[in-house]
Amino acid sequence: MKLTICELSYLNELISSCVNTITCMSLFKNQVTNEELKGLLNAHFPIHVEDYNRKVEFVKDIETAVGKLNVPELNTSIFQENVEISKNAGPVTVNTNVSKLTDREIALSYFLTLKRAGKEYAIASMEATNPKLRQFLKDAYTMSCNHSYEVYEWLAKNNFYPIVLATGEQTGNISSIYNIIQL
Repeated sequence: MKLTICELSYLNELISSCVNTITCMSLFKNQVTNEELKGLLNAHFPIHVEDYNRKVEFVKDIETAVGKLNVPELNTSIFQENVEISKNAGPVTVNTNVSKLTDREIALSYFLTLKRAGKEYAIASMEATNPKLRQFLKDAYTMSCNHSYEVYEWLAKNNFYPIVLATGEQTGNISSIYNIIQL
């Protein structure tokens, strides 16, 4: 089976995205100062390299492509530990003359990259006709989703990204619109 033009186009875009992610992560790993964030970057990095390699294999020869991505389990801690998190993230000062990134800038850049990549994987997986490629793209989506959650936790825990809980009134307003279907 050959790649469809749609699959090839998505893979080309996703491979380019991987080049960007891996390049940025290489820079981030050299500039990050927070040990916990550095640990996340170091743990995630080889999985992004594996993701890139699997996509290159699909483009080179879909028949022999491994197609299986080692997807790590979702590693969560912040909501299980009942960590007190400020509802207000600290103020942002946009740096227009960057020579070195802050940990906040590194984490936010990586977080937004993961969110965007996840959306692209979801869309590409819906259009893949090859079952092996489709499963790989679904796995890559899960990888991006799990990694982004870990970075989100770090951002929230350090008051760099707000966690704002819905009020009872807001939840009540929405929940009052819908009713359970009885079959």
